[in-house]
Amino acid sequence: MANYKIEDIHQRILNILVTVDKVCREHGIRYWLSDGTMLGAVRHGGFIPWDDDADIAMPRPDYERFIKHADEWLPKPFEIQTFEKDENCTSVLLKVIDGSTTLIERWSLNQLGGVYIDVCPIDGVPAQRWHRRLLIGLMHMMESWIYLRSRDPYKRGHNYTSWLPRLLQATVKNITLQRMKKRIQTTYDYETAPLIADYNTGERSVMKHETMGKPTPIMFEGHELMGVEQPDAYLKCLYGDYMKLPPENKRRIHGFDYVDFDHSYHDYHDTRVFK
Repeated sequence: MANYKIEDIHQRILNILVTVDKVCREHGIRYWLSDGTMLGAVRHGGFIPWDDDADIAMPRPDYERFIKHADEWLPKPFEIQTFEKDENCTSVLLKVIDGSTTLIERWSLNQLGGVYIDVCPIDGVPAQRWHRRLLIGLMHMMESWIYLRSRDPYKRGHNYTSWLPRLLQATVKNITLQRMKKRIQTTYDYETAPLIADYNTGERSVMKHETMGKPTPIMFEGHELMGVEQPDAYLKCLYGDYMKLPPENKRRIHGFDYVDFDHSYHDYHDTRVFK
């Protein structure tokens, strides 16, 4: 794990959030703080103290429009990473990154970038539980294959655990798996489907349109950003008793393997090998 202060990560992430908020307001892009970032806004007025990432969500139509125009809308040094822009991108989520920094989440994963926020599309899902469970299950299988294809096959040694990563690397392209995952996620139209969901979070994220609703101002670290319209219903759906702090041994942190706040990942000489 890299030696960094979480407060420094928070400041960089906050800069990205404020910039994305400004861009979305200027261009009519709907977005919400989501998952633990929305929880942090309600419970802590900002970051969850031990959390070192941030998440926002966008309705699928806004998400696609944001990707299309991000290069022209985002000021430097901010940029996006997604397979729609780079077929070799192995992240399963769109990332808005600070391109003046360098961040490697895990030495064993073939992804290089900067300090980032995750942006998740919100898609339509069917009312039938069996059907949406099937779609979510298929999507998670695609995510697992993308992960296995992008990691060092010998992460756990030269044994049977290397077989599937090596097979995937030899037989299927990253872009093929990413496109298959997207086709599953977009089976149902966001605007007309009876329910919506963040497929990455799974069944617990299935909710009515009005729960996320209209992006609604909420304070986050002294800045007015956009949250969900019904925060109580949203957070209960995801976390249950969300105001109760988890025990210390359940307070998850990424613990990134490499962080450099002073140099761009574009200048980083990556000598890692994944095949």
